[in-house]
Parts: sequence; structure tokens; C-alpha cells
Amino acid sequence: MTPILERDPADPRNTKKESVNPALKLVLELGPLMVFFFANARGEWLAERFPMLAELGGPLFIATGLFMAATAVALAVSWGLTRTLPLMPLVSGIVVLVFGALTLYLHDEVFIKMKPTIVNTLFGVILLGGLAFGKSLLGYVFHSAFRLDAEGWRKLTLRWGLFFFFLAILNEVVWRNFSTDFWVAFKVWATMPITILFTISQMPLIMRHSLDDEAKK
Repeated sequence: MTPILERDPADPRNTKKESVNPALKLVLELGPLMVFFFANARGEWLAERFPMLAELGGPLFIATGLFMAATAVALAVSWGLTRTLPLMPLVSGIVVLVFGALTLYLHDEVFIKMKPTIVNTLFGVILLGGLAFGKSLLGYVFHSAFRLDAEGWRKLTLRWGLFFFFLAILNEVVWRNFSTDFWVAFKVWATMPITILFTISQMPLIMRHSLDDEAKK
């Protein structure tokens, strides 16, 4: 029976590479964020053309509602293509839906602004907590891209765990000290480039500990 969640990277049945096209995977991961940014920037325009959305409130509340819908669609498409749910996007999606619902129900934008803080802190705790018990859980995310030895997974997991805490602190600084529009723009146009740069910076470590002969070459 195919598991609902992706398998442990150490599972011997994990022999196939990821079947989702990388470009489509990127769309599924970034699509909801782009919807959020567009809806916040054009909230009044959307409210005029779709009166139902106006009932949600201002641009940020419209963006939150559409963000929740786009997140649910992305997870559904991922499930439809692979019959499994990627662990970290699933956790992020659950937090989006919970905090998004609180934002709309209580009409308080603080909840959706705190979502990245909660998600990144949760990921940091999971990764570093796993290391404390001798588990390099980052393999759940990257096992389809490359294979590392135990020391490589341990070092990479430690670095990503600390990086997630950095993102959590950064989100708190931005949303508490700048405007909503600036926070939304930063969330879309700064957080992702920072994450990409961090990922690229880890390539020397990945190459040193890779078990894949082609990757080493």
C-alpha cells in the first residue's frame, strides 16, 4: 500500500526519483505565495469585480482567503500526481489553514503575519530535535535530489535547523517594524532569494558527502 506521507529516506523501498517535474514542483510551492502577493496588491480591484471577496475585508484579508485556497489546491495537485504528501509543505499548509482561518474569523491580521514565524520555528525545532535523538530528518525533503552519508545529513540538518530559526526571527523583525505591504513584499521577494542563496551555499558540503558518483563528478 502506498503511504500517505513520503517515506523515510532510509526506507529501502525508496528507490525511485521524484516523479513530479521540477518546474511543476516549483509552481506548486511558489504559486500560493504569488497568489498571496497579487491579491494583497490588487485587493481593491478584486473586491470590485468579485463582491463576495469584499465580504472578507481589506486586501490582506482577501489575500489570506485566496492564499488558503491556493495552498489547498497545491496540496491536492501534489497528492493527485504522486499519491503522497510532502511532509514539510503539508505542515506549512496546515499552519496556513489554521492561522488563515483565525485571521478571517477574528479579523486580525496578526495571525497570518505570525504564520511564517510559527512554521519556521516548528521546522527548526523538528530538525534540531531530531538531531538530539540521532535522526537527520532533512532527508525527508532532499532525499529525492541527492544521497549523502550520515555525517553529511547531520551537518546539513543542523545548518537548516539554524537557518529556519533565522527566518523566524527575521519575520518577527519585519512584520513588527514595517508596514503590511512591505511585509508582504518581503515575504515574497526577499525570503525566497535568501533561501535560494542559503541552499546554494550548502553545495560544497553536499558535494563532499555525496554518495552519488555522478554528483561527485
